[in-house]
Amino acid sequence: MRGSNTLDLLFVNREGLVGDVKVGGRLGQSDHEMLDFSVLVEALSGVSRTATLDFQRADFNLCRTMVERVPWEVVLESVGAQEGREYFKETVLKVQDLTIPMSWKMSRWARRPGWMNRDLWLELGNKRKAYGLWKSGQATYEDYRYVVKLCREKIRKAKAQLELSLATKAKENSKCFYKHINSKRKARENLHPLLDTEGNLVTKDRDKAEVLNAFFASVFNSKTSSSLGTQPSALDRDGEQNMPCVIHDKIVLDLLRKLDAYKSMGQDGLHPRVLRELVDEVAKPLSVIFWQSWLSGDVPVDWKLANVMPIFKKGQKDDPGSYRLSVSPWCPERLWNE
Repeated sequence: MRGSNTLDLLFVNREGLVGDVKVGGRLGQSDHEMLDFSVLVEALSGVSRTATLDFQRADFNLCRTMVERVPWEVVLESVGAQEGREYFKETVLKVQDLTIPMSWKMSRWARRPGWMNRDLWLELGNKRKAYGLWKSGQATYEDYRYVVKLCREKIRKAKAQLELSLATKAKENSKCFYKHINSKRKARENLHPLLDTEGNLVTKDRDKAEVLNAFFASVFNSKTSSSLGTQPSALDRDGEQNMPCVIHDKIVLDLLRKLDAYKSMGQDGLHPRVLRELVDEVAKPLSVIFWQSWLSGDVPVDWKLANVMPIFKKGQKDDPGSYRLSVSPWCPERLWNE
């Protein structure tokens, strides 16, 4: 500050990032005053762990036996679609907890890279030993350089083999392919600030979600969905059913076999890999639940929920119309939509 004039400014790209701004004394003979401020950030822990299902140690034979012993027809006959869905979810989750152990997945900075195996781990140990011998004078520099060159060559081949394997199986396991691609990115961008209907720029995540929700709710309605051909063929122009719907066990069985086992589980905790392993056992109860939902018009609450992710398409990043929605419904909902 110089009198009433502002000479030094402090810019931030996020609200609440800086606090306790104070004007201090002058530095030496300069006529500028110093600014004292605090950066308000959370300390990141060195290692974060996430619990995940360990399918390598799973006992799927016991899992099938336990699910097969459940009297599905007797239980589901006297309940509605919502109650049947809750009973199905609780039963499968209980069997899943008993037959599939949990493992801890480390954070990005703590877990081993995908190309690391036991041979390379031992080779890196030999490299450290060779370095210690060279520093202590028990080995020559040429011996140490030979071990380093050999270790680098094996690591290079392991990385190339990993990338070749991911590229070959990209269509079957696209999740691991894009996970490897994203791990090579140095920076991750959050959703750009958006303009609301009044022209104000919103920066908070909740406000961004409300802006996108309002925009897509105004674009997609009953008329647009009918014009896009999304109206069920079993309904006439008045929205009434004009032909009987038949849900066979074989139809549900075929849809279960098409589930992508590499996809992540939804918030209900049912993993696609588990349903793929239990196709013969869960096809019947799911078909009964689908049939009850169709007859009563009662859709379970879980089937109305999904994980929605906005993806930038083209245009201005602050325009909500420049984004499209990527919807990831839960496993039973995917079957019901198909």
